[in-house]
Amino acid sequence: MDVEALLARLPFEPLRHRPPLVTVLRLSGIIGQLGPLRSGLSIAGLAQAIERAFSPHFLTAVALSVNSPGGSPAQASLIMRRIRQFADERKVPVFAFVEDVAASGGYWLALAADEILVDESSILGSIGVISSGFGFHGLLERFGVERRVYTQGRHKSLLDPFRPESPEDVARLTRLQADIHDEFKAVVRARRGDRLKAPEEELFDGDVWTGRRAIELGLADGLGEIRHTMRARFGEKVRLRPVVYQRGWLRRRFGLTRDAQDWAGAALGAIEERAWWARYGL
Repeated sequence: MDVEALLARLPFEPLRHRPPLVTVLRLSGIIGQLGPLRSGLSIAGLAQAIERAFSPHFLTAVALSVNSPGGSPAQASLIMRRIRQFADERKVPVFAFVEDVAASGGYWLALAADEILVDESSILGSIGVISSGFGFHGLLERFGVERRVYTQGRHKSLLDPFRPESPEDVARLTRLQADIHDEFKAVVRARRGDRLKAPEEELFDGDVWTGRRAIELGLADGLGEIRHTMRARFGEKVRLRPVVYQRGWLRRRFGLTRDAQDWAGAALGAIEERAWWARYGL
């Protein structure tokens, strides 16, 4: 007999009628590493927080506050799977509440939820894969600089920015992107199922939509924000308990590791992060 069933047989009213508890786990920011010093959302950084979100004995639900423009598909997948593991083990419903954006890997995170709630002006989707970079070989030639690279393994180097673009390298990258895209699509199908209301050609072409349109397409379930929705579902006395991240002083203040010395690297990471959000006008 589990703890809840045992307490239900006892005469103590405070134990039997305690208010519902919903833990709130915030998933906000870029997913993965941002340069050598700035770290975004990762399974290593979130593992303890996810476990704490599902640890209370009298847990009613877990709410995910999602606000991410994407990032590493591997880290998005690992975080999403860890949340689902705990949800299935504890048999606790999970709700995702999208704030500004849940795009690309950010939408992958939202798929951990049984229900996805949005604001009318939230941005969702971008179910695709993107890679970007620069080519500097013309600049090197202009200044008479010769690039020298030595490898063991014919495919060790991929799209070296200091060499002319190779059609073979582009084909290799396209194959990698296709594999990741297929995995992303499989997760969407598995988690959304019959709720999807549009052809896959439309859903999986990398486009983004506002929250209300995402509901029409079946990528989200309805409009809502955490406090109002949880009260409507579980009563006015529902307790919302935020899960607090445990981070060092430098990480809290600057988002950097404790031994951070390269402030130029930190600045580049900040620029990259700004570029991610700017894709969606944020």
